[in-house]
Amino acid sequence: MRRMRTMGFLLMLLLVGSIALSGCTNPDKNAGLQRIQADTQTTLDLTVDTAAGEDSSEIPLTIAPGSERVDLYEPSFSDPTSVTNPLLPVSELDQIILLGTEDGLPLRVVATRLPDTKTIEWNGQQVETLVSQYVAYLDGHIAEVALDWYAQDDNGSVWYFGEDVFNYEDGVIADTEGTWLAGRDGPAAMIMPGDPHVGDVYRPENIPGIVFEEVTVRSINETMHGPRGHVNGAIIVEEFHMDGTYEDKIFAPGYGEFLTCVEGELEAVALAVPTDARSGPLPVELETLSTGAADIFEAARYEDWNRASQSVDTMIAAWDAYQAGDVPGMLEARMSGALVVLVASVDARQPEEVRQAAIDVARACLDLQLQYRPPAEIDLARFDLWVCQLLLDVAADDPAAVAGDAATLKWIWDRIAYTPDSSDVSRIGTQPGPGGKLSRGWCDSSDISQIDTQLDDIHAAADSGDLTAAADYAAKLRDALAGLEVDDGDDGEDGDKDEDGD
Repeated sequence: MRRMRTMGFLLMLLLVGSIALSGCTNPDKNAGLQRIQADTQTTLDLTVDTAAGEDSSEIPLTIAPGSERVDLYEPSFSDPTSVTNPLLPVSELDQIILLGTEDGLPLRVVATRLPDTKTIEWNGQQVETLVSQYVAYLDGHIAEVALDWYAQDDNGSVWYFGEDVFNYEDGVIADTEGTWLAGRDGPAAMIMPGDPHVGDVYRPENIPGIVFEEVTVRSINETMHGPRGHVNGAIIVEEFHMDGTYEDKIFAPGYGEFLTCVEGELEAVALAVPTDARSGPLPVELETLSTGAADIFEAARYEDWNRASQSVDTMIAAWDAYQAGDVPGMLEARMSGALVVLVASVDARQPEEVRQAAIDVARACLDLQLQYRPPAEIDLARFDLWVCQLLLDVAADDPAAVAGDAATLKWIWDRIAYTPDSSDVSRIGTQPGPGGKLSRGWCDSSDISQIDTQLDDIHAAADSGDLTAAADYAAKLRDALAGLEVDDGDDGEDGDKDEDGD
């Protein structure tokens, strides 16, 4: 299972007490091979990448014996889309935000359960699987997208049925390395046992030469520190890859994959809903931050620095007040950092830098608002922000960034455009400006078709390098978004929560 690898200071926020991940350093390949051969008894022929000038012939890697594996039975699936295993509760998690750094650059990941399912034929069975969309952004640009397929067997174990992977460079798909499908390329693979114990071994991916991972459970019943305080019942695993390297991971109840550690690099959960959802209305301080970002975005356009400075002062006061409460640590750090950049750019009176900083603050604010608002509402607000981003990147004459923005818009739209049982859905749209307030209205299948067409036009213009046309289509798209509503899955007539936040 591919995942962007991260590094940074987050380990101190996430590890509790004396838990030490002594395996959180990745040895060189030769040391890794020696360790594998010393610890296990079975060999597997895999091609190992070697340093320049070395022999790259196939090297037999040693893996765990079958007696230690817990994934060698034939699973049955009577209710496969009810993926409720607490250590990987895919059907119970709507959206997850992960933060970190990669190669010294900021990393942000959004993982979202989609409304669709996918039926996959494997081992003589037609298995309906849940679909999860994983989108990784590196330094603000799209880097990787994957559609993952999961099912839970009758023993409570979660099985991984493959993934479609899209790796991006300069805004376009560079390759699809890591893509595989159970039944077509090889077997489905256990990704989480129903009742893991220390020493259990299983393979989340098991198609040597294409994808391969072998996991050993090293510790159970651990306590971690998460977005809302202590999380009990976590497990620590060690993951072996077919290049001879190791990776340490933590899975926590209510979160699933909680932390990934390799060579001191980390990717960690900053927020998951509904696990970290808050009751009650959206705090006024977050509304102020969102409105202020939109106001500064427009003020910078006209170089109205008095207006921008006044908005900054109001936002800082609102953030100071909100910080006095219980704020998820990583989201708090991200918002504080974004505000520092915004203040500096306004003080320097740099219009384009201010507009970018306003978008970054608005994005950070939406992540915080995810605690209080349905993901579909947040996603359409994010969608509007990415239209703003595209227009800003057009102004900067950055074709690669514009192409990436167009791709990002398509992936976000996939999350919010359709429900599984109806093409006539409601939506929440945004007013002009990043993080604009929500407006009300209905949209039908013709509205959806219009936005689909506009997205196709933006994508085609971006791919051809016609930035002027891309900007024109983006402006029309923003107009089409006004007044749309999103179905949040509640019984109410619109996407708003009632006064109690239910």
